[in-house]
Amino acid sequence: MSPNELLQTEPRPESYLDDRTTRAPGFRPSLFRSFFLGGFECSSHRRGDRSRIDMMEATRHDVLAENDYRQLAGYGIRSVRDGLRWHRIETSPGRYDWSEVLPMLRSAERLGTEVSWDLLHYGWPDDLDAWSGEFVDRFARYAAAFARLHGEETGRAPTVCPVNEISFMAFAAGDRGWMNPWGIGRGGEFKRQMVRTALAGARAVREAAPGARILAIDPIINIAPRDGDDPEPVERYNGGQYEAWDMLFGHIAPELGGGPDAADVIGFNFYWNNQWIDNSHPLSPFDKRYIPPRELFRRTWERYGLPIFMAETSIEGDRRPGWLRFMGEEVRAAIRDGVPIEGMCLYPVLSHPGWDDGRYCPNGLLEMATEGDGRVVDAPLLAELREQQRLFAAMFGD
Repeated sequence: MSPNELLQTEPRPESYLDDRTTRAPGFRPSLFRSFFLGGFECSSHRRGDRSRIDMMEATRHDVLAENDYRQLAGYGIRSVRDGLRWHRIETSPGRYDWSEVLPMLRSAERLGTEVSWDLLHYGWPDDLDAWSGEFVDRFARYAAAFARLHGEETGRAPTVCPVNEISFMAFAAGDRGWMNPWGIGRGGEFKRQMVRTALAGARAVREAAPGARILAIDPIINIAPRDGDDPEPVERYNGGQYEAWDMLFGHIAPELGGGPDAADVIGFNFYWNNQWIDNSHPLSPFDKRYIPPRELFRRTWERYGLPIFMAETSIEGDRRPGWLRFMGEEVRAAIRDGVPIEGMCLYPVLSHPGWDDGRYCPNGLLEMATEGDGRVVDAPLLAELREQQRLFAAMFGD
């Protein structure tokens, strides 16, 4: 099912009759400089064919970061998610080349843009064995080095996500072999290794930069069984979406060293295809088996009780405005129900080439092409963003 087929019509406005009038009782977001964030695709892994992708280079965000930050600031987006490319920074063991990072840090400082940094977004130096203890130790040293650099440049401790999407990595990289380290049937083992890595990185960052803020970001999902199938296996899969977070916080597998200081903030990723029929197609929001996203948001918040934000959401093509409208409605509904969602990140905020085939993925507020001093903007999505910003401002009494 394609994105366009998924949303055959817009969500019915009559189901949100109070959406434009009800304020959020007793809650004002304070985690980020703007409620809406922009996230830049920064994947840098090696694919199944062993070739490396580099989304920052492919989109030229690595050289246009200042213009990109400035353009987003003009649209009221003063907080962004961005990433480091470990394989280009640690060019040999223990030697760090920050020449590509410093311009981004300094541009953000000049513009007043707040950046949350992914330290490991699927890719790492080629000389490292991702299954080894050395991998964990090297990552911790690299994370600490960045924390010190950030403090020297900004005078502040950083906000970082040590390892992005541990659950997805375990599936794609440890179980299916779609990306490095090309594990087959070893998803559980790789998940534990990435939890160790994230914990070591978080502790190293906190030691190097007291006051650092640590994000733990993973997808939230709902799988529905096919008609006539035993629902029990699907229920196990749905429960497994929390496993990496539970390991990080020491709720399970305490031998990994998890605990309450593993992270300060939960980031949840929710796309148009995060609900699907087992081994089949995505669920439509109009399917009775589709769980209202607000309920999935609530479950995640109640499980951990930490500050929470939507770290990623998007859809491709001309459905972009409708999807943002739908997500905005669901987030406001969750907030009205007492779930203190601190922000929504348009991810990716910049369209990009596809991981596998290089096809153009039109899923951003900004397109890759430049026009004048900035990127070409998707005008319908920008118009909807401005409407959503207005609605959230009204909700929070701004």
